[in-house]
Amino acid sequence: MKSLIEAVVIAALITAPLAAFAQSNQPLTRAQVRAELVQLEKAGYDPATANNYDYPENIQAAEARVAAQNANAQTSGYGSAANGSSQAGSRTDATSSSYSAPVASYGH
Repeated sequence: MKSLIEAVVIAALITAPLAAFAQSNQPLTRAQVRAELVQLEKAGYDPATANNYDYPENIQAAEARVAAQNANAQTSGYGSAANGSSQAGSRTDATSSSYSAPVASYGH
C-alpha cells in the first residue's frame, strides 16, 4: 500500500511540471505517465526504495538525467524520427500470403 501511494505521489510530481509547460490543454494519459516513470527508473530512480530523507534529491537527479538524455537525443540527430519520410520513385515488391488478395506485379 505504501509503495502504491509513493507511486501515485511520484506520478503527480512528474505530471505537474509537464502539464504546466504543455502546449495543449489535454491531460496526460496513463500511458504517458507510465512512460515517464519508466524513463525515470532507467535513469536510476527506484520508487520502491524511496524514503523521506533522500526522496527529493533522488527524483530530481533522475529527472535531470532524463532531461539531459532528451536534450541530447533532440540535438544529436539520432534521437527522434523525421516527420513525413517517404521513398519516392521506388517500387515495393508485393508478396502474397494466405491473408491477402493476390497482387499483380508489372514490369519484373
